[in-house]
Amino acid sequence: MENLNLPKRVPTAIAVSITLLIWFVIPVPDKVSPDAWHLLALFIGTIAGIIGKALPIGAMSIVAISLVAITGVTRPGKPEGAIADALSGFANPLIWLIAIAVMIAVALTKTGLGTRIGYYFIALLGKKTIGVAYGLVLSELVIAPVTPSNTARGGAIVHPIMRSIADVFGSSPDLGTSKNIGRYLALVNYNTNPITSAMFITATAPNPLIVDLIAKATNSAIKITWGQWALAALLPGLVMLLVMPLVLYALYPPEIKNTPNAKELAQTELAKLGPMKKPEFITLSVLGLMLLMWAGVPMWLFGPAYEINATTTAWIGLSLLLLTGVLEWEDILKAKSAWDTLIWFAALVMMATFLGKLGLVGWFAQTIQQGISFLGLGWMSATALLILVYFYSHYFFASTTAHITAMYAAFFAAGVALGAPPMLLALALAFSSSLMMSLTHYGTGTAPIIFGSGYTTLNEWWIAGAVMSVVNLLLLAVVGGVWWTVLGYI
Repeated sequence: MENLNLPKRVPTAIAVSITLLIWFVIPVPDKVSPDAWHLLALFIGTIAGIIGKALPIGAMSIVAISLVAITGVTRPGKPEGAIADALSGFANPLIWLIAIAVMIAVALTKTGLGTRIGYYFIALLGKKTIGVAYGLVLSELVIAPVTPSNTARGGAIVHPIMRSIADVFGSSPDLGTSKNIGRYLALVNYNTNPITSAMFITATAPNPLIVDLIAKATNSAIKITWGQWALAALLPGLVMLLVMPLVLYALYPPEIKNTPNAKELAQTELAKLGPMKKPEFITLSVLGLMLLMWAGVPMWLFGPAYEINATTTAWIGLSLLLLTGVLEWEDILKAKSAWDTLIWFAALVMMATFLGKLGLVGWFAQTIQQGISFLGLGWMSATALLILVYFYSHYFFASTTAHITAMYAAFFAAGVALGAPPMLLALALAFSSSLMMSLTHYGTGTAPIIFGSGYTTLNEWWIAGAVMSVVNLLLLAVVGGVWWTVLGYI
């Protein structure tokens, strides 16, 4: 008899216990409805299950959707309305934007275009170790706008290139020679990922969730477009990408400083790939067209009537790749991460949305606001404190999506109530939501892949993460503050 893949006992027991504790034991606070409190119990229990990995995140989300429908917390006594509410997340266009974009990113790996781009930059900059580092950075940056799975980008595309380079120089954890060059390149490989994730709405799955939360919190007064996000992140993001390899170079200097073999390796790998093939040209053309549409170029050239919705753009891109034969329907069916994202994203967005509608987020935000107001801080100091608490609480999360869903809306509402300019606060919290990935070896899906390759110790990883968190937050405050003032957001 085959073993059943049952939920993990301890994480499941913790998640269930937390849910029951909030639902039945902790008194419902004043100004909070019982339905809102019970939905919070389900929500926190789901987050606890995700963090503890009681089940895969998609499976946890199926359970959460079922519980919302069964308990009727969104519409007591109306079963048909309850299931409609539970499934409402699937009607959110932003969820489909990410799911479709993940499917499109399959073309990067299937055609070899992603690998070609990576080795091209290594061949261009790879004479010295610092040049190799910037080659990895540029590789990530170029493909970031069209790879909403930051794990696929940093772990499945760039990391194998990084390991190939380390192997050429005999830098291996098995040989005890990681310090030669592998440790440094692994840290650059990883710390690039949070920065590029912060630079585009489509660079990591939770970013559209943030856009949705901001729109709901402001009654659609602030609806951040793909172009607005990219422009706001442009200067601070580029400065971070420029500074990060230098900081890590000073913190953990590689023993090998010159790397002529890296350039030779890249050129050899490019030669193996041969000249660009038709599927690569088509993929590159489609991705370029999508970036133009996401950036709003048709609207700028021909007027508002030619504005194209971001999700519509993703559907157009996927359609073109299917029509040209670059992708086949089997490729789409096999894109497990896309379908997985669609399920868990829909569940978490649904629960977060109804927590707002039922007044729980507003109550929590008011509680935070009152606590900070008691300190007598001005809005700038209060905003800084909010961001720091939000950022460093990621030490307790193994999922950026869970963290954002649990805390973003409440912290945003609290900051606005404390007097922070809404657009400034929205951007600062949004970019922090990706930058906080740098902290730990479990902070996002990319982390265990790169850390698991063994080039760094746990101590080295955490120190690098702590240092880069300070550097990135300072650059976000200083460079971002100046840039957003120029853009008129402050």
